[in-house]
Amino acid sequence: MLIDILNKINSINENMFAGFDSFVEHFGMPDWLCDAIIDSFHVLPLLFIVFIAIEFIEYFYAEKINNFMKNTEKASPIIGSLAAIIPQCGFSVIASTLYIRKFITKGTLIAIYLATSDEAIPILLAAPEQTHFVIPIIGIKLIIGICAGYLIDFILKDDKYIPIAQETDNDEHEGCCKHSVSQKRKRELIIHPLKHTLNIFAFILGITILLNFLIFVYGKYAMLHVLFGKIKILEPVITAFIGLIPNCAVSIALTMLLIKGSISFGAVMSGLLANAGLGILILFRHSENIKDTIKIITILLSISIVSGLIIQIF
Repeated sequence: MLIDILNKINSINENMFAGFDSFVEHFGMPDWLCDAIIDSFHVLPLLFIVFIAIEFIEYFYAEKINNFMKNTEKASPIIGSLAAIIPQCGFSVIASTLYIRKFITKGTLIAIYLATSDEAIPILLAAPEQTHFVIPIIGIKLIIGICAGYLIDFILKDDKYIPIAQETDNDEHEGCCKHSVSQKRKRELIIHPLKHTLNIFAFILGITILLNFLIFVYGKYAMLHVLFGKIKILEPVITAFIGLIPNCAVSIALTMLLIKGSISFGAVMSGLLANAGLGILILFRHSENIKDTIKIITILLSISIVSGLIIQIF
Protein backbone atom coordinates (compact mmCIF):
# COMPACT_ATOMS: atom_id res chain seq x y z
CA MET A 1 0.00 0.00 0.00
CA LEU A 2 2.77 2.42 0.97
CA ILE A 3 4.67 1.65 -2.23
CA ASP A 4 1.49 2.22 -4.29
CA ILE A 5 0.98 5.60 -2.64
CA LEU A 6 4.62 6.56 -3.22
CA ASN A 7 4.40 5.45 -6.85
CA LYS A 8 1.31 7.62 -7.38
CA ILE A 9 3.02 10.60 -5.76
CA ASN A 10 6.10 9.90 -7.86
CA SER A 11 3.98 9.83 -11.04
CA ILE A 12 2.53 13.24 -10.15
CA ASN A 13 6.06 14.35 -9.33
CA GLU A 14 7.35 13.31 -12.78
CA ASN A 15 4.59 15.24 -14.55
CA MET A 16 5.17 18.27 -12.33
CA PHE A 17 8.89 18.36 -13.19
CA ALA A 18 8.51 17.72 -16.92
CA GLY A 19 8.92 21.41 -17.75
CA PHE A 20 11.85 21.75 -15.35
CA ASP A 21 13.62 18.76 -16.94
CA SER A 22 13.33 20.33 -20.40
CA PHE A 23 14.59 23.63 -19.02
CA VAL A 24 17.71 22.01 -17.53
CA GLU A 25 18.40 19.97 -20.66
CA HIS A 26 18.13 23.16 -22.74
CA PHE A 27 21.42 24.45 -21.27
CA GLY A 28 23.41 21.74 -23.06
CA MET A 29 25.24 20.56 -19.97
CA PRO A 30 27.05 17.19 -19.96
CA ASP A 31 24.67 14.27 -19.46
CA TRP A 32 26.23 13.27 -16.13
CA LEU A 33 25.66 16.76 -14.71
CA CYS A 34 22.22 17.18 -16.24
CA ASP A 35 21.07 13.79 -14.88
CA ALA A 36 22.42 14.59 -11.41
CA ILE A 37 20.52 17.89 -11.24
CA ILE A 38 17.27 16.41 -12.56
CA ASP A 39 17.41 13.31 -10.32
CA SER A 40 18.19 15.38 -7.24
CA PHE A 41 15.36 17.87 -7.80
CA HIS A 42 12.90 15.04 -8.40
CA VAL A 43 13.30 13.77 -4.83
CA LEU A 44 12.52 17.16 -3.24
CA PRO A 45 8.68 16.92 -2.93
CA LEU A 46 8.66 13.32 -1.69
CA LEU A 47 11.52 14.02 0.68
CA PHE A 48 9.63 16.96 2.17
CA ILE A 49 6.47 14.86 2.63
CA VAL A 50 8.44 12.12 4.39
CA PHE A 51 10.17 14.61 6.70
CA ILE A 52 6.83 16.28 7.54
CA ALA A 53 5.45 12.90 8.63
CA ILE A 54 8.60 12.18 10.66
CA GLU A 55 8.41 15.57 12.38
CA PHE A 56 4.82 14.99 13.48
CA ILE A 57 5.71 11.57 14.92
CA GLU A 58 8.73 13.03 16.71
CA TYR A 59 6.75 16.00 18.07
CA PHE A 60 3.77 14.06 19.44
CA TYR A 61 5.33 10.75 20.49
CA ALA A 62 9.07 11.15 21.20
CA GLU A 63 8.64 12.26 24.83
CA LYS A 64 6.15 9.46 25.53
CA ILE A 65 8.58 6.91 24.11
CA ASN A 66 11.49 8.31 26.15
CA ASN A 67 9.53 8.21 29.42
CA PHE A 68 8.15 4.74 28.71
CA MET A 69 11.63 3.43 27.95
CA LYS A 70 13.07 4.90 31.17
CA ASN A 71 10.35 3.22 33.23
CA THR A 72 10.45 -0.24 31.64
CA GLU A 73 14.00 -1.45 32.25
CA LYS A 74 13.75 -5.03 30.98
CA ALA A 75 11.97 -4.11 27.77
CA SER A 76 14.20 -1.09 27.04
CA PRO A 77 16.26 -2.70 24.23
CA ILE A 78 13.04 -3.64 22.40
CA ILE A 79 11.31 -0.31 22.99
CA GLY A 80 14.46 1.67 22.17
CA SER A 81 15.08 -0.27 18.95
CA LEU A 82 11.46 0.05 17.81
CA ALA A 83 11.53 3.79 18.48
CA ALA A 84 14.90 4.20 16.78
CA ILE A 85 13.78 2.75 13.43
CA ILE A 86 11.56 5.82 12.95
CA PRO A 87 13.82 8.35 11.20
CA GLN A 88 14.28 11.26 13.59
CA CYS A 89 17.13 13.62 14.28
CA GLY A 90 17.49 13.60 18.02
CA PHE A 91 16.78 10.10 19.29
CA SER A 92 20.41 8.98 19.50
CA VAL A 93 21.22 12.28 21.26
CA ILE A 94 18.50 11.69 23.86
CA ALA A 95 19.59 8.05 24.26
CA SER A 96 23.20 9.10 24.93
CA THR A 97 22.01 11.57 27.56
CA LEU A 98 19.85 8.90 29.23
CA TYR A 99 22.83 6.55 29.30
CA ILE A 100 25.18 9.15 30.81
CA ARG A 101 22.58 9.76 33.55
CA LYS A 102 22.25 5.97 34.01
CA PHE A 103 18.61 5.82 33.03
CA ILE A 104 19.32 3.10 30.44
CA THR A 105 21.92 0.34 30.16
CA LYS A 106 24.83 0.00 27.76
CA GLY A 107 22.90 -2.71 25.91
CA THR A 108 19.90 -0.45 25.39
CA LEU A 109 22.12 2.40 24.19
CA ILE A 110 23.92 0.24 21.63
CA ALA A 111 20.60 -1.32 20.55
CA ILE A 112 19.34 2.19 19.80
CA TYR A 113 22.54 3.11 17.96
CA LEU A 114 22.34 -0.01 15.80
CA ALA A 115 18.63 0.37 15.04
CA THR A 116 18.72 4.13 14.53
CA SER A 117 17.09 4.93 11.26
CA ASP A 118 18.68 7.74 9.36
CA GLU A 119 18.62 9.57 6.07
CA ALA A 120 18.76 6.27 4.15
CA ILE A 121 15.07 5.56 4.74
CA PRO A 122 13.66 8.94 3.60
CA ILE A 123 15.95 8.92 0.54
CA LEU A 124 14.81 5.42 -0.45
CA LEU A 125 11.16 6.31 0.19
CA ALA A 126 11.59 9.37 -2.01
CA ALA A 127 12.67 7.08 -4.86
CA PRO A 128 9.85 4.48 -5.24
CA GLU A 129 11.96 2.26 -7.51
CA GLN A 130 14.35 1.77 -4.57
CA THR A 131 11.76 1.07 -1.84
CA HIS A 132 12.48 -2.67 -1.97
CA PHE A 133 15.54 -1.90 0.16
CA VAL A 134 13.51 -0.25 2.95
CA ILE A 135 12.02 -3.31 4.68
CA PRO A 136 15.28 -5.33 4.65
CA ILE A 137 17.25 -2.37 6.06
CA ILE A 138 14.71 -1.67 8.82
CA GLY A 139 14.22 -5.37 9.61
CA ILE A 140 17.93 -6.18 9.82
CA LYS A 141 18.71 -3.11 11.94
CA LEU A 142 15.81 -3.90 14.28
CA ILE A 143 16.72 -7.57 14.77
CA ILE A 144 20.44 -6.87 15.26
CA GLY A 145 19.67 -3.99 17.63
CA ILE A 146 17.36 -6.01 19.89
CA CYS A 147 19.54 -9.14 19.96
CA ALA A 148 22.74 -7.15 20.57
CA GLY A 149 21.09 -5.08 23.31
CA TYR A 150 20.04 -8.07 25.39
CA LEU A 151 23.27 -9.98 24.73
CA ILE A 152 25.42 -7.02 25.83
CA ASP A 153 23.42 -6.54 29.02
CA PHE A 154 23.60 -10.27 29.75
CA ILE A 155 27.38 -10.39 29.30
CA LEU A 156 28.27 -7.08 30.92
CA LYS A 157 25.60 -7.21 33.63
CA ASP A 158 25.05 -3.50 33.10
CA ASP A 159 21.85 -3.12 35.11
CA LYS A 160 22.48 -0.04 37.26
CA TYR A 161 19.61 2.40 36.95
CA ILE A 162 18.91 5.63 38.81
CA PRO A 163 15.24 6.15 39.69
CA ILE A 164 13.66 8.80 37.50
CA ALA A 165 12.63 10.95 40.45
CA GLN A 166 16.24 11.55 41.47
CA GLU A 167 17.15 13.62 38.45
CA THR A 168 15.50 15.66 35.73
CA ASP A 169 16.83 16.63 32.34
CA ASN A 170 16.62 20.37 31.77
CA ASP A 171 19.43 20.53 29.25
CA GLU A 172 18.87 21.82 25.77
CA HIS A 173 20.23 19.46 23.14
CA GLU A 174 20.68 20.19 19.47
CA GLY A 175 19.97 17.77 16.68
CA CYS A 176 20.65 18.27 13.01
CA CYS A 177 19.98 21.68 11.47
CA LYS A 178 20.70 23.22 14.91
CA HIS A 179 17.12 22.58 16.07
CA SER A 180 16.25 21.56 19.62
CA VAL A 181 15.50 17.92 20.33
CA SER A 182 14.70 18.64 24.00
CA GLN A 183 12.29 21.57 23.68
CA LYS A 184 9.75 21.02 20.91
CA ARG A 185 8.08 24.00 19.26
CA LYS A 186 5.01 23.84 17.03
CA ARG A 187 6.51 26.16 14.44
CA GLU A 188 9.21 23.52 13.83
CA LEU A 189 6.57 21.13 12.48
CA ILE A 190 6.97 22.92 9.15
CA ILE A 191 10.17 24.94 9.50
CA HIS A 192 12.44 22.04 10.45
CA PRO A 193 11.22 19.60 7.74
CA LEU A 194 11.68 22.37 5.16
CA LYS A 195 15.16 23.23 6.45
CA HIS A 196 16.11 19.57 6.76
CA THR A 197 14.83 18.78 3.26
CA LEU A 198 16.95 21.56 1.76
CA ASN A 199 20.04 20.42 3.70
CA ILE A 200 19.61 16.80 2.61
CA PHE A 201 18.89 17.92 -0.96
CA ALA A 202 22.20 19.82 -1.01
CA PHE A 203 24.04 16.67 0.13
CA ILE A 204 22.22 14.49 -2.42
CA LEU A 205 22.97 16.93 -5.25
CA GLY A 206 26.67 17.17 -4.36
CA ILE A 207 27.14 13.43 -3.89
CA THR A 208 25.17 12.56 -7.06
CA ILE A 209 27.21 15.00 -9.16
CA LEU A 210 30.44 13.51 -7.78
CA LEU A 211 29.35 9.90 -8.37
CA ASN A 212 28.06 10.62 -11.88
CA PHE A 213 31.29 12.40 -12.75
CA LEU A 214 33.47 9.53 -11.49
CA ILE A 215 31.42 6.94 -13.36
CA PHE A 216 31.42 9.06 -16.55
CA VAL A 217 35.14 9.85 -16.50
CA TYR A 218 36.51 6.54 -15.26
CA GLY A 219 33.77 4.14 -16.33
CA LYS A 220 34.38 0.68 -14.97
CA TYR A 221 37.62 1.92 -13.50
CA ALA A 222 35.86 4.54 -11.40
CA MET A 223 37.64 5.36 -8.19
CA LEU A 224 34.94 3.81 -6.00
CA HIS A 225 34.92 0.59 -7.99
CA VAL A 226 38.71 0.33 -7.73
CA LEU A 227 38.56 1.06 -4.01
CA PHE A 228 35.87 -1.49 -3.24
CA GLY A 229 35.93 -3.90 -6.16
CA LYS A 230 39.43 -5.29 -5.52
CA ILE A 231 38.83 -5.70 -1.80
CA LYS A 232 35.20 -6.83 -1.83
CA ILE A 233 35.45 -8.77 1.42
CA LEU A 234 36.73 -5.66 3.22
CA GLU A 235 33.87 -3.40 2.09
CA PRO A 236 31.92 -3.81 5.38
CA VAL A 237 35.06 -2.99 7.38
CA ILE A 238 35.68 0.22 5.45
CA THR A 239 32.05 1.37 5.50
CA ALA A 240 31.68 0.61 9.23
CA PHE A 241 34.54 2.99 10.05
CA ILE A 242 33.04 5.57 7.67
CA GLY A 243 29.68 5.09 9.39
CA LEU A 244 31.11 6.21 12.73
CA ILE A 245 31.46 9.76 11.36
CA PRO A 246 28.67 11.72 13.13
CA ASN A 247 27.17 13.40 10.09
CA CYS A 248 24.05 12.72 8.03
CA ALA A 249 26.12 13.09 4.85
CA VAL A 250 27.61 9.65 5.59
CA SER A 251 24.31 7.77 5.44
CA ILE A 252 23.33 9.79 2.36
CA ALA A 253 26.59 8.86 0.61
CA LEU A 254 26.23 5.16 1.51
CA THR A 255 22.64 5.12 0.26
CA MET A 256 23.56 6.82 -3.01
CA LEU A 257 26.41 4.32 -3.51
CA LEU A 258 23.90 1.48 -3.02
CA ILE A 259 21.49 3.04 -5.52
CA LYS A 260 24.32 3.48 -8.05
CA GLY A 261 25.41 -0.14 -7.50
CA SER A 262 28.91 0.86 -6.41
CA ILE A 263 28.93 -1.10 -3.13
CA SER A 264 27.21 -4.21 -1.83
CA PHE A 265 24.17 -4.41 0.43
CA GLY A 266 26.32 -5.92 3.19
CA ALA A 267 28.69 -2.95 3.04
CA VAL A 268 25.81 -0.48 3.21
CA MET A 269 24.30 -2.28 6.20
CA SER A 270 27.66 -2.27 7.98
CA GLY A 271 27.95 1.49 7.52
CA LEU A 272 24.34 2.22 8.49
CA LEU A 273 24.56 0.04 11.61
CA ALA A 274 27.62 1.96 12.79
CA ASN A 275 26.11 5.34 11.94
CA ALA A 276 24.67 6.50 15.28
CA GLY A 277 24.37 10.15 14.29
CA LEU A 278 25.20 12.82 16.84
CA GLY A 279 24.78 10.42 19.77
CA ILE A 280 28.47 9.52 19.83
CA LEU A 281 29.43 13.20 20.00
CA ILE A 282 27.27 13.57 23.13
CA LEU A 283 29.13 10.68 24.76
CA PHE A 284 32.51 12.27 24.06
CA ARG A 285 31.40 15.71 25.21
CA HIS A 286 29.52 14.82 28.38
CA SER A 287 30.59 11.38 29.57
CA GLU A 288 33.08 11.44 32.44
CA ASN A 289 34.36 7.97 31.57
CA ILE A 290 36.26 8.11 28.26
CA LYS A 291 37.21 4.42 28.53
CA ASP A 292 33.53 3.49 28.71
CA THR A 293 32.81 5.62 25.62
CA ILE A 294 35.62 3.90 23.70
CA LYS A 295 34.23 0.52 24.80
CA ILE A 296 30.79 1.45 23.46
CA ILE A 297 32.23 2.55 20.11
CA THR A 298 34.35 -0.62 19.90
CA ILE A 299 31.30 -2.81 20.53
CA LEU A 300 29.23 -0.85 18.01
CA LEU A 301 31.96 -1.06 15.39
CA SER A 302 32.56 -4.78 15.97
CA ILE A 303 28.86 -5.68 15.68
CA SER A 304 28.52 -3.56 12.53
CA ILE A 305 31.54 -5.16 10.84
CA VAL A 306 30.59 -8.74 11.74
CA SER A 307 26.97 -8.20 10.67
CA GLY A 308 28.06 -6.63 7.39
CA LEU A 309 30.47 -9.49 6.65
CA ILE A 310 27.79 -12.11 7.37
CA ILE A 311 25.28 -10.33 5.11
CA GLN A 312 27.97 -9.99 2.44
CA ILE A 313 28.75 -13.71 2.51
CA PHE A 314 25.14 -14.89 2.41
